[in-house]
Amino acid sequence: MTTTAFKEALQHKIDTKTKPLGALGVLEQIAFKIGNIQQTLTPKLTRPTIVVFAGDHGIAKKNEVNPFPQEVTAQMVYNFVNGGAAINVFSKTNGIDLKIVDAGVNHSFDKNLDIINAKIALGTKNFENAPAMSLTECQDATIKAGNIIEHIHSKGCNTVGFGEMGIANTSSAALLMAYFTKTPVENCVGSGTGLDTEGIKRKTAILSHVYKTHNPKTPMEALSCFGGFEIVMLCGAFLKAAELKITIVVDGFIVTAALLAAKAINPEVIDYCIFAHNSQEQGHKAMLKALEATPLLSLGLRLGEGTGAALAIPLLKAAVNFLNNMASFETAGVSGAP
Repeated sequence: MTTTAFKEALQHKIDTKTKPLGALGVLEQIAFKIGNIQQTLTPKLTRPTIVVFAGDHGIAKKNEVNPFPQEVTAQMVYNFVNGGAAINVFSKTNGIDLKIVDAGVNHSFDKNLDIINAKIALGTKNFENAPAMSLTECQDATIKAGNIIEHIHSKGCNTVGFGEMGIANTSSAALLMAYFTKTPVENCVGSGTGLDTEGIKRKTAILSHVYKTHNPKTPMEALSCFGGFEIVMLCGAFLKAAELKITIVVDGFIVTAALLAAKAINPEVIDYCIFAHNSQEQGHKAMLKALEATPLLSLGLRLGEGTGAALAIPLLKAAVNFLNNMASFETAGVSGAP
């Protein structure tokens, strides 16, 4: 079957369910996209998984752009392991596997802890003074992330959502947004984990200076200058998931910043993405506009961790289930529209 013929058959199957044409709205679009990704008229979600990448940022040590101290990153990793975070609750509620990755936390975890150890270094450098990481470290992070996704896929996962944890990573995300969307830095900076108006002004001034200090020429150079290890791994994970034809559920501001980098490297990655929600972080709406993306949810979230993705995955399940299990006009003996 040709690509065009397949798409027509998939749309016909959606259109001839026992409902008015288009009556299931966005769910019909989701069903079409997942069917197209999987190249089948009977798509299914198998072992949906959220992968949370955690890493620390050198700039966080000064506490000028972040209201919480850097140590919170490691503390939250322990919280994930102990099942106490929002992402744990939402993943458990919706039957989603959860994997936590140490991409570069400034802490040495016990090797027996239930996390994936992919540590590149004990946090990045302060990008006020030098690139956050070397190009070699950046490349290593993308490779390690790809290996993680390959392993998860080998266990039967065909749907993945990404999350992150890293104090000060909204600063990295704002800089990457400015670079990839050519948006002024001041329009990319938000409150992060709770800065007040004066804090946002200070953060904006610092990040504007950082942006002018570096002059990256390629997406990988931009990631190495402005990124965090968790953000670079997110980028690598996007690229590998698309390569493996995995359906990707995109979370909020930081995850979408990593997607901007991944799209710059491989524009086709966007074909595998479903956007979970519109974050309350200032720049996220503009990011989504730049990607011509319409999110499924708008719940006022700005937590990160992959929480928006975890809340959106049940909608994906509903979409493929109606496609597979809802009767057609013909099978139900119901008269269709004239």
